[in-house]
Amino acid sequence: MRNKLRKYVDKLKPHFMKGGKLEKLHSVFDGFETFLFVPNTTSKNGTHIHDAIDSKRTMIMVVVALIPALLFGMFNVGYQHYLAIGEAAGFWDTFLFGALAVLPIVVVSYLVGLGIEFVVAQIKGHEIQEGFLVSGMLIPLIVPVDTPLWMIAVATAFSVIFAKEVFGGTGMNIFNVALVARAFLFFAYPTYMSGDTVWVRTGTTFGLGGGTPVDSYSGATVLGEVATSTTSNAQLTDIVGNPIGFWDGFLGLIPGSIGETSTLAVLLGAALILLTGIASWKVMLSVFTGGALMALVFNNFGPDTAIAHFPWYNHLVYGGFAFGAVFMATDPVTAARTENGKWIYGFLIGALAIIIRVLNPGYPEGMMLAILFMNIFAPLIDYYVVDANIKKRLKRATTQK
Repeated sequence: MRNKLRKYVDKLKPHFMKGGKLEKLHSVFDGFETFLFVPNTTSKNGTHIHDAIDSKRTMIMVVVALIPALLFGMFNVGYQHYLAIGEAAGFWDTFLFGALAVLPIVVVSYLVGLGIEFVVAQIKGHEIQEGFLVSGMLIPLIVPVDTPLWMIAVATAFSVIFAKEVFGGTGMNIFNVALVARAFLFFAYPTYMSGDTVWVRTGTTFGLGGGTPVDSYSGATVLGEVATSTTSNAQLTDIVGNPIGFWDGFLGLIPGSIGETSTLAVLLGAALILLTGIASWKVMLSVFTGGALMALVFNNFGPDTAIAHFPWYNHLVYGGFAFGAVFMATDPVTAARTENGKWIYGFLIGALAIIIRVLNPGYPEGMMLAILFMNIFAPLIDYYVVDANIKKRLKRATTQK
């Protein structure tokens, strides 16, 4: 099968080469060819590193790692729907409802983002860059399920153009592209990104559900519920008032962004990208460490509010903390690159996320802003780590003389 596909691609190739009828679409053809097959061209001179895996394969591995969060997010969308309307449903009905709600968001994200990538590649006459393979999956996973598709399209276009292409494309962007899309939606359309109803789709959709939404329910996220609580020991509840705790947050059957609710699904993805060496365990571990320590500080010395006294272990499993630590903070382009810098970078993200959660009741999540803020300082952290290392070596050399 692979040989037949290779022969078919080789047969089409002359049409897209210089002098062919479709030479103007060479970048598009090249993008599909290198997606299907590892390029067999290598450099002939100079010093280069050769590896069996290229950036496309690296990106695809991250997409595979995101699949557990995506599949669980689909199920949870259906679960929250049936829970809100007060109807019982089987596993497949629940999953199908969620899949039909989530897949259009994924399709719009990829169509808009990759469409812009293709157009830019054609204009520049360059190869198609593969960075959006990951961003295209991340964007749907970090938004509420009821986000209108046109908003997804606008936010995706904004992030690809202004957070990526204007900086030079893949590998040159300062900010995490997916988080820029989320930030754009949050500040441009705040009523669609917060509140009680945006996290749970209650209306009947696609001929499924078959029920009438309940008159009233609380679809707020757990962090939103805690942030607005007037008591320091608020009882966590789901959308119909049932008490929930740590394990509910760990498993993820709670309202929230599509792919961020299940820490278990996130950790399954984390295991894959750590075992394959794609992500940095130092960044991940330091994010969780910084978050836990800062939460402990607020637990013991913080103001008399529910969010300040929210147990440190709950901070790590509720909201987008785990998802951000695993898939956002570890972005190799926007994160610190020195080994010591990774510890500092991750720790500050975790600590800053908790500070924002506790001290800003209007924005109880914190992880998005913390990562974007530290994206700015990642080069500065690396600079001082390298500078300190140079001074240390110079001092050692002077001492030896």
